[in-house]
Amino acid sequence: MPVILIISSIVLLLILMLFLKFNAFISLTLVSLFLGISFGMSAENLIFSIQKGFGDTLGSLTFIVVFGAMLGKIVGESGAALQISNSLNRLFGPKNIIWAVVLTGFIIGIPLFYTAGFVLLIPLVFTIAAVGNFSPVYVGIPMAAALSVTHGFLPPHPGPVALASIFKADLGLTLIYGSIIAIPAIVLAGPLYGQFVKNIKCAGGPVKSSVHPLELPSFKTSLFTAIFPVLLISIGACLLPFLTKDTIVYNLISFWGNPFIAMLLAVIAATYYLGISKGKSVKEVMDLYNTSITEVSLILLIIGAGGAFKQVLIDSKSAEYLAEIFRGSTLSPLVLAWTMAAIIRLALGSATVAALTSAGIILPLIQSAHVSPELTVLSIGAGSLMFSHVNDAGFWIFKEYFNLSIMETIRSWSVMETIVSVTGLAGVLLLELVLAS
Repeated sequence: MPVILIISSIVLLLILMLFLKFNAFISLTLVSLFLGISFGMSAENLIFSIQKGFGDTLGSLTFIVVFGAMLGKIVGESGAALQISNSLNRLFGPKNIIWAVVLTGFIIGIPLFYTAGFVLLIPLVFTIAAVGNFSPVYVGIPMAAALSVTHGFLPPHPGPVALASIFKADLGLTLIYGSIIAIPAIVLAGPLYGQFVKNIKCAGGPVKSSVHPLELPSFKTSLFTAIFPVLLISIGACLLPFLTKDTIVYNLISFWGNPFIAMLLAVIAATYYLGISKGKSVKEVMDLYNTSITEVSLILLIIGAGGAFKQVLIDSKSAEYLAEIFRGSTLSPLVLAWTMAAIIRLALGSATVAALTSAGIILPLIQSAHVSPELTVLSIGAGSLMFSHVNDAGFWIFKEYFNLSIMETIRSWSVMETIVSVTGLAGVLLLELVLAS
């Protein structure tokens, strides 16, 4: 019966989102209520559980997500992202232009959300394709692969940050492990797979950039502000294990290596270097930040509702029943986590909802199996990217910008996402072996 109720809650989530067109926040909240009532939780305990899950999840990551949105907004609007792409384009030259696109997508994908980075880089894709006489899809696949990997694997993106909060994973280690896995995933799904779709014709044309600053910031300034929080978090994660606790140096590095502080410092630096020093008033910069908060508000609500669903699974003891079933399985808990996320992704389309829903279901099993929480985050992140198709907004964005048919989009975009997902799982399993040895 517990398994049937859990499956029924996922089916209800599908019905609400796919057929009744409810948004993810309302759908997850209703499903949480349904699950709690089905397991006989009292009204008082159920409401407390939902509020606790919502508050605990957002309490640990709201600052990171909001500051990340602010940083991404000013990096995009100031022209810093455009400067990075133009500079790398010149640096690599015509022969290695695809690798320039990959590196550009990776760097810009760190602070920017997927859609923002995609729209920003589309003009560059069509320009490179026209100059080099390439198919735009051949150039666009590596760019999309890099953006997708950073979105699914790397903090400070909302999905990995939320998963890290649920599994109590160290964000610094998650970032380091995610970067290691990201490299083969991007190479295989981007430049290498791009060779198989370079004959796809595309009726799209050059897209005008929405960024037209009078004076672009320098390449050094642009690159510094875009990757500044990643540097702080990574340096902290690498140095802290070798330092003595409670010393001044340890406390200092621990402070500015904390993701919350790292993102705040990055926003402060970007405010000056990409805003005030370029002639923008403080009010203009703050208006940009206000817009970014509006854009990320629904994502935060979805993450909070996912946390509520997770808490109801825990408090109703329903997840424990499911964990007992899987404990006898010979499959790795990391493979089970990936599979759960992949199935929900195929059904729902939303990577964030797939990640958060599967996290709540798989949490007790991971805790009892003593699996690395950082690798669990990356395994679920990889599963949540599996085979994007017609129920995913990313599918239609790629299709419409490149003016492709449904089958051409599946052949290019959907297969690319599948390669990223499978390669991500393979990378997680290899890292598990290396860390265990």
